[in-house]
Amino acid sequence: MADRRLQVFHTVARLLSFTKAAETLHMTQPAVTFQVRQLEEHFNTRLFDRTHNRISLTEAGKRVFKFADKIFEHYNEMENAVREVTGEVSGALTLGASTTIAEYMLPALLGKFKEKYNDVNIHLKVANSEGIVSMVENNVIDLGVVEAPVSNKNLVVEVCRNDQLVLAVSPKHPLAEEESVTIDQVMEYPYICREEGSGTREVIADFISSSGRPSNCLNISMELGSPEAVKGAIEAGMGISIISLSTMLKELELGTLVAVRLEPALERPFSFVRQKQKFRHRAMEELLEFAREYCEEHRSDPV
Repeated sequence: MADRRLQVFHTVARLLSFTKAAETLHMTQPAVTFQVRQLEEHFNTRLFDRTHNRISLTEAGKRVFKFADKIFEHYNEMENAVREVTGEVSGALTLGASTTIAEYMLPALLGKFKEKYNDVNIHLKVANSEGIVSMVENNVIDLGVVEAPVSNKNLVVEVCRNDQLVLAVSPKHPLAEEESVTIDQVMEYPYICREEGSGTREVIADFISSSGRPSNCLNISMELGSPEAVKGAIEAGMGISIISLSTMLKELELGTLVAVRLEPALERPFSFVRQKQKFRHRAMEELLEFAREYCEEHRSDPV
């Protein structure tokens, strides 16, 4: 219903990138460029300055962007007002989640949500926690779910549940028979860690620092980009790692990994992260409320 040219322009202006706008809008970059040029022809002026592979808003572009913000806010308010009368919950939401949450928590939650609200289309982007927070900051996604603390005070952060981290070892490892281990014991063996920007890696670094030890004290032998890769390396006897208990339930059942409790215990929050906006889609409100209730009902589960 809203002018497509204005929608595309607004997205490019927010992200200051034609490439990122194309990804966000699920369009090709030439299609995004065409829509922006159509709007520039309508106003008979340039809306962006393009120099050295970077873009910025012209003075006219800044004014159009300011009015576009208001137009889309009123448009969304109108949509919600009508849906409140009709009881309809529909539309599209773009979520982002860190790898652990996307693989082990969200499938069940979103499956239940779709059973109740089949007319809501959900797009999911997966990245590490740092990447998800960046997407929220740049309005690339409507809602992020992350596994690490968020320092940006301009974002709304709401804890949905806690997650326990444990030391994962192979059944043949010397620590497999221990009831609990300290960081000093972990330091004695080759350690497999997640990539830079991973929420898991950040939480573990904070945990180690709080014990009075340098965050680089671990004997890191490998750096891998996903929980599945880390577990595979542990099973192969290539090292040990501190990971979410929720990610290794299958391996515990099969007996291919052993979980050893950390002393002191280590937990982290899984949190919803979103922009401080005066207005949100009805579908977003319903998803947030549904997720809160789901997390409360499953609070005692491993995830």
